Amino acid sequence: MRVAFDVGQADFEQRVIARSQEVPVVVDFWAEWCAPCRALGQALERAAAAHEGRVELAKVDVDQNQELAQAFRVQGIPAVKAFSGGRVVDEFTGAIPPAEIERFFDRLVPSDAELAAARAIESGDEQELRRALEADSRNAGAAAALARILLERGENEEALAVIEPFEHDFVAAGLAARARLALVGEPDLSEAFEAWDRGDHATALEQLQSALASDGSETREEIRRLMVAIFTELGPDHPLAREHRRRLSAVLY
Repeated sequence: MRVAFDVGQADFEQRVIARSQEVPVVVDFWAEWCAPCRALGQALERAAAAHEGRVELAKVDVDQNQELAQAFRVQGIPAVKAFSGGRVVDEFTGAIPPAEIERFFDRLVPSDAELAAARAIESGDEQELRRALEADSRNAGAAAALARILLERGENEEALAVIEPFEHDFVAAGLAARARLALVGEPDLSEAFEAWDRGDHATALEQLQSALASDGSETREEIRRLMVAIFTELGPDHPLAREHRRRLSAVLY
């Protein structure tokens, strides 16, 4: 049974872009006259079949769909592009060995540990989060979710131990800064922490701005990290993030 489906200009938006919001879609840009395309196509179909519906495979005949080829900057074939969340997330050009094709597909599919961590984060269950971190000690999202639970309970030392290895992540760095500030106790940022916990970002940021303006330089960097964590949660275009990023820059620089 053929696992790939043909797609063209008329249905690309629906069958690839929209569909990739639900499951990754690998698109094989090929042509009938291209011998490497035919060989690669077979290997792609085997990889898609092996992933049992967790990745879908679409084929675009570039001779029949030149506008699509131009839109996605296909300059040589075979060209393979993986879509997830409505955008290209990985790609390669030319024939590659089957083992590399398998790895290409594997990168698109969350591992069992990643799926378990996602479920734990969504549930907010402490024990599930602990088990998820035991299964995947590099999962920053699970670590952040567990650290939040510990911080809300005032277990700042354990929260810091959980989150410190992930300080390359802006949210994790902010949570680590929160733990260190709570352990020191100066300045008193309990109102800011409580506001952050209940999702009142406006109050949290105002409290942090006040502390930043009046506090000494020894804790300014930690407060800045806290604020950047909240900016990250809000997203770069959120009005609160834009306003407080400007105010933060004015105070620091």
